[in-house]
Amino acid sequence: MANLGVDSEQEPLLGDRTPGSREWDIIETEEHYKSRWRSIRILYLTMFLSSVGFSIVIMSIWPYLQKIDQTADASFLGWVIASYSLGQMVASPIFGLWSNYRPRKEPLIVSIFISVAANCLYAYVHVPASHNKYYMLAARGLVGFGAGNVAVIRSYIAGATSLQERTSSMANTSACQALGFILGPASTDEVQVPQENIDQVAVVATNILFFVILFIFALFETIVTPLTMDMYAWTREQAVLYDGIILAALGVEAVIIFMGIKLLSKKIGERALLLGGLIIIWVGFFVLLPWGNQFPKIQWEDLHNNSIPNTTFGEIIITLWKSPREDHSEEPTGCPVEQAWCLYTPMIHLAQFLISAVLIGIGYPSCNVMSYTLYSKILGPNPQGVYMGWLTASGSAARILGPVFISQVYTAWGPRWAFSLVCGMVVLTVTLLGVVYRRLIAFSVRHGRIQE
Repeated sequence: MANLGVDSEQEPLLGDRTPGSREWDIIETEEHYKSRWRSIRILYLTMFLSSVGFSIVIMSIWPYLQKIDQTADASFLGWVIASYSLGQMVASPIFGLWSNYRPRKEPLIVSIFISVAANCLYAYVHVPASHNKYYMLAARGLVGFGAGNVAVIRSYIAGATSLQERTSSMANTSACQALGFILGPASTDEVQVPQENIDQVAVVATNILFFVILFIFALFETIVTPLTMDMYAWTREQAVLYDGIILAALGVEAVIIFMGIKLLSKKIGERALLLGGLIIIWVGFFVLLPWGNQFPKIQWEDLHNNSIPNTTFGEIIITLWKSPREDHSEEPTGCPVEQAWCLYTPMIHLAQFLISAVLIGIGYPSCNVMSYTLYSKILGPNPQGVYMGWLTASGSAARILGPVFISQVYTAWGPRWAFSLVCGMVVLTVTLLGVVYRRLIAFSVRHGRIQE
């Protein structure tokens, strides 16, 4: 009897299926329905709290890093942010595989303990006398490792949601089988489900699409704080406050998008919404390109970009020589002169930035949820733990490379080159989506069980 709970947590969510049978048509009892949704809501809360923690930290990483270690620059910021996703990328397949063979509670509990310990380390990275930036790097990596539990959560929710769709459309069948869920009642039978063929091309393509979508948003949230501090001469406190408000507004916008996208997807389909979201993202980054003849404030006082072409070499030297003798009780603001592009790249107007943020805030959640939905439908009723682990790993790889890419390109060449390259990347992604468009269909449609 002790193994019944373990077996129930390991068994596939959609029950037993044998070749030639129709036991994939399932009717669930009221007890299992309530248990399933109780589990789903708990996991929703887990993901919500994890996202809240991530959002709180992401806006303050750059000011915090500058405060604890003066040797850290914008390039190192990219590595700090990427370390979170590196840890998540390593952990996701491990936790996903673990959940396929053991109760899902085990990887969830272990990952939560890792996250708590890592966040405690992050809170005290200012204590050591030196090398503080490397302690922060390690702390963020461990936090990301703990966040690898998202693979387990997604695989469970994906399977349970697929079950709900099946039960509503196949209620007239007589096949009935008890299912085991996390925190739910145990089944008395051990069920082994044979794997069915999955379109691997569609799986790989969806992973690539998911990678690009996460890559783009990761670089956007990474560059928001340095960009606004450079363009609008905001202090660290102002950047954390104003950028936090902007991202909070984008979060509200995303919630509204999520509420409306379900109804919209029934009318035009997930693939069309994914394509539309990518186009909106492209427009958002195109709007973000610098233009005009107004330049950002240079970080040294009295050294203005308007006077640079007409200023003599001697005047510049005198200005720089005087600057150390001035009162430094107030932190310097503006675009650092070490970034050569600050001298010749037009500033990005605040209205420009806000319009871009709104567009990206519309496109990103649409693409994110549609790519995830398509992936789950492509996999169908097969056990999804490992597959969801790889999807999460691809997203984590994007969150590793995105911050590193944007921090390096932005520091060296400025926003014009950085955002132009992003626009080109989105065009290539739209092209890929067009090539595989007809293959991104549900498992049940591909196998002729239902019509698209």
